[in-house]
Amino acid sequence: IFFYKHHLGYYFTRIQTSPKTKTPYSLLSFKERSNKQTLTLRFRFNPTMADEAKAKGNAAFSSGDFASAVTHFTDAINLAPTNHVLFSNRSAAHASLHQYEKALSDAKKTVELKPDWAKGYSRLGAAHLGLNHHEEAVEAYSKGLEIDPSNEALKSGLADASRSRAAPPPNPFGDAFKGPEMWAKLTADPSTRGFLKQPDFVNMMQEIQRNPSSLNLYLKDQRVMQSLGVLLNVQFRTQTGDEAEGAREEDEMVVNEPVVEKKREPEPEPEPEVAEEKEKKERREKALKEKEMGNAAYKKKDFETAIKHYSTAIEIDDEDISFITNRAAVHLEMGKYDECIKYDECIKDCDKAVERGRELRSDYKMVAKALTRKGTALGKMAKVSKDYEPVIETYQKALTEHRNPDTLKRLNEAERAKKELEQQEYFDPAIGDEEREKGNQFFKEQKYPDAVRHYTEAIKRNPKDPRAYSNRAACYTKLGAMPEGLKDAEKCIELDPTFSKGYSRKGAVQFFMKEYDNAMETYQEGLKHDPNNQELLDGVRRCVQQINKANRGDLTPEELKERQAKGMQDPEIQNILTDPVMRQVLSDLQENPAAAQKHMQNPMIMNKIQKLISSGIVQMK
Repeated sequence: IFFYKHHLGYYFTRIQTSPKTKTPYSLLSFKERSNKQTLTLRFRFNPTMADEAKAKGNAAFSSGDFASAVTHFTDAINLAPTNHVLFSNRSAAHASLHQYEKALSDAKKTVELKPDWAKGYSRLGAAHLGLNHHEEAVEAYSKGLEIDPSNEALKSGLADASRSRAAPPPNPFGDAFKGPEMWAKLTADPSTRGFLKQPDFVNMMQEIQRNPSSLNLYLKDQRVMQSLGVLLNVQFRTQTGDEAEGAREEDEMVVNEPVVEKKREPEPEPEPEVAEEKEKKERREKALKEKEMGNAAYKKKDFETAIKHYSTAIEIDDEDISFITNRAAVHLEMGKYDECIKYDECIKDCDKAVERGRELRSDYKMVAKALTRKGTALGKMAKVSKDYEPVIETYQKALTEHRNPDTLKRLNEAERAKKELEQQEYFDPAIGDEEREKGNQFFKEQKYPDAVRHYTEAIKRNPKDPRAYSNRAACYTKLGAMPEGLKDAEKCIELDPTFSKGYSRKGAVQFFMKEYDNAMETYQEGLKHDPNNQELLDGVRRCVQQINKANRGDLTPEELKERQAKGMQDPEIQNILTDPVMRQVLSDLQENPAAAQKHMQNPMIMNKIQKLISSGIVQMK
């Protein structure tokens, strides 16, 4: 046996056999080796491995684990390096990690592989925008809109990129003039303290505080330059010689102005700003203490006291929406005992938190939390009202703010509850039987699409009736929709494991799909419940004929090629081919006759070799 291993996992094996007995060549005597034939065993790469890695990456991305998502998408790309979707997904994961250079590289590869895919340009624009390449971002989004003019993501990205491109650059010295600390520094420094007695200087500094970009208008004033040096802890070069002397004389003239004039001049008052900041800090600390007392009361289930403390915190400081969401949580908990009122109060608090949070531009996670809490309250009320639409809508809004796994789980539960409720309201076995009979009539008339429609309605009316699934499986088989037919047959067996018709339907689908070994097992399983069922017995006979045909090597080249393709898609065949023990067995068949004879005495090994022959992977000529 010769093995060749490709870096993606392809293997090729050859087995020598006798033309007369079809016995493996290594088991024959030396004289029988003059006329030998070749059996070919082929290993092919399974493309579903890339899909599995992609699915893991999508799951990690949805849960917020972007690093793991990158790892899984990379594994998928190694398996399917021409799949543009994988590069697009990894670009999004890199962007979520703020790795915009890597995101840009993957986005470019996406566009290279699929130039007519609009989403690739969305990834490209997002990466450029993260790198502050505003022109390139606008160009990428515009190209994407040429392909898909109605794409909302591209429109939104183009708007963001255009705004970023139009925004003026920030003033590098703007932070130096913010807050009351500016006045304190100017007062403490001897070189600028005297400037604070000059009204025009105070007015200039107040204007710069309000609008830092106006600094450029006053840079010619040496007092502003001197103040800027103090605020930035940098010594600027000022006038020397006669200019400095003239400046001192000018200062002296200002100082020596009449007292009456000085009294009329407004004095700078930085102190009120400092006092205001201090007062705000004190209010914040006081509100947080109220929140802590509310939390303690909530843990003790003293809900009235908790509400009192949270309400006080809200009155003291209305710029923290966590106080509102905490009070909403108390109302939600109290709703267990007084549903109608307290759930309404919870919803009102959540709406207030969302509105206030957007006014203050609070953390999007806090806004999402308020919406999730509102959805929970609506879900409690929906158990009585039977209206899950507002619940689902609220959870969806929360996910647009922040994709939280807990919120996603609650959304799925709400959608499942809505579906179950609709099924309960629609449940009517009598109408289901009528629809099934109508389907039977259309089946007899060979109007299979109409029969499928009535069988589907029968299943909706009575999802526990195995007969409707069995009949629809027969329709799907007639229409050539084998996967759908197999699914219905398996559901039929699941609902009633003793229903022989379900095994007959499943075996027929597997036979048409040329999965003869699987069909044989299905028919045999059905015979355990109904040993004399003629339809199952006939199915076994047909499967035996096809399996023996493969064993004799009587397959046409087309049949062989088709059977090999089917076999390589079978997970059981894949496991056999990658099993180190079986690889050693196949090697011993060629190189070690004594060991091979021992292997052939093992029923499990013989069964696996038989499966390889039946699937066409090993062929005898």
